Amino acid sequence: MKLRKVTAASAAVLALALTATACGSDDKDDSSSSASGGGDKIKIGIKYDQPGLGLKEPDGSFSGFDVDVATYVAKELGYEPNQIEWVETKSADRENALARGDVKLIAATYSINDERKQKVDFAGPYLLAHQDLLVKSDSDITKATDLNDKKLCSVTGSTSAQNVKNDFAPKAQLKQLGGYSECISALQSGAVDALTTDDSILAGFAAQDKYKGQFKLAGLKLSNENYGIGVKKGDTATVDKVNAALEKMVTDKAWQKAVDDNFGPAEYKNEPAPKIGNIVK
Repeated sequence: MKLRKVTAASAAVLALALTATACGSDDKDDSSSSASGGGDKIKIGIKYDQPGLGLKEPDGSFSGFDVDVATYVAKELGYEPNQIEWVETKSADRENALARGDVKLIAATYSINDERKQKVDFAGPYLLAHQDLLVKSDSDITKATDLNDKKLCSVTGSTSAQNVKNDFAPKAQLKQLGGYSECISALQSGAVDALTTDDSILAGFAAQDKYKGQFKLAGLKLSNENYGIGVKKGDTATVDKVNAALEKMVTDKAWQKAVDDNFGPAEYKNEPAPKIGNIVK
């Protein structure tokens, strides 16, 4: 009888110990997965469908300028490439993804503007892009006004094509398609005469091997688009760390190498690296 009591007591102690261990393990997992630096993983939002910027390759790997910038930043925050979890963040969901904590950072052609700054904080800017035109290599379109009576493509929901029509070429014939790849195909076949959006996006598509030599950028600067890295509103500590990482990336020439590697084949004439921490519209 005495043996039974000891056994029961021992079982109770063992059960409590196991419970405590399990709880302790859960707490550790939660804290180590936070993206404050040195944890197990960091979740970073990118685009999956923009060649040269953020692209999920057929083998499951990721490539592009935004990916290279985010990888460098993560390294400075204490994360190796295999500790990065890339999360697709479409334009319409970027603010919500940060607010929900789905990702720690977003590097996804995320233009800084006053409306967005009300909802998220930005590190950077890390690239100054401009709205431009992509045309065939033998095209005689050299300025926006040349688009009068021409067919101009952009994606559904974008304001780029409408801006060209309103400000430069009122007789342009707008054609909106579901994605940039569709516009590229239309340009390739001659169904449209030009495609418009940010020059960095256009350069990324033009740099693909399958399009090499077929297209050129007109080299126009129809708008200023300062790309920033999105951070949850109020997380100034992370903003400061990311800015420091971006400054280092520019200083040690890794920034220019990333530009050349991702946009070089399209002869993209990039702006110099913007002043980090100079958050402008």
